[in-house]
Amino acid sequence: VRPALDAAKKAGIPIINVDAPVFDVDLVSCVVASDNYNAGVLVAQDVQKRLKSAKIVLLEHPTAKSAIDRTQSFVDTMKGKSEYEVVARQSSNGQIEQAMPVMENIIQAQPVINVVMGLNDPTAMGALAALEAAGRSKDVLIYGVDGAPDAKKMVAEGRLTATAAQSPIGIGREAASAAYSLLAGQSVKKEILVPITLIDKSNVDKYGTDGWQ
Repeated sequence: VRPALDAAKKAGIPIINVDAPVFDVDLVSCVVASDNYNAGVLVAQDVQKRLKSAKIVLLEHPTAKSAIDRTQSFVDTMKGKSEYEVVARQSSNGQIEQAMPVMENIIQAQPVINVVMGLNDPTAMGALAALEAAGRSKDVLIYGVDGAPDAKKMVAEGRLTATAAQSPIGIGREAASAAYSLLAGQSVKKEILVPITLIDKSNVDKYGTDGWQ
């Protein structure tokens, strides 16, 4: 998107970058996004609370900045803890239809899998489908990131362990507030991070499964 960002900047048009952070942040007025780095931290901390050791599968999207932050923060939080071993790390591009065959191949190669960390909810659901089809979903902790209604339903059913939930409503409010500030000639923070919440079976009823938070 850099050519469009360059053109807007030259024309003096402020840009509020929402949800998916651009790499060229110097070309936008501000970025309003979820605290993607903390998403991976919350998942890793939850794994450590539930399991003393684990064989972990990471399903990532190595070209999307938000996904990179989520995966890297998970790895950073596990750093130095040899009892938590990443046995497979592959890309699903954040797509459920790609995550399922990727996970199928991992299942064939790995006799023991305790945790799957998906970069988003579709990835987690694709991994779940593969594990269920192979009869290996029992006792595997499966995490997504998003807080999508479908994922929260699966959390409530006990099929997904948790989702590190974004708040599209919160992102929208912050973006609108930034727009009003810019229109009034006021300065805005370059980066506005909206908090992530880990939703599991203990608190899913609080957030509901019919919509986003």
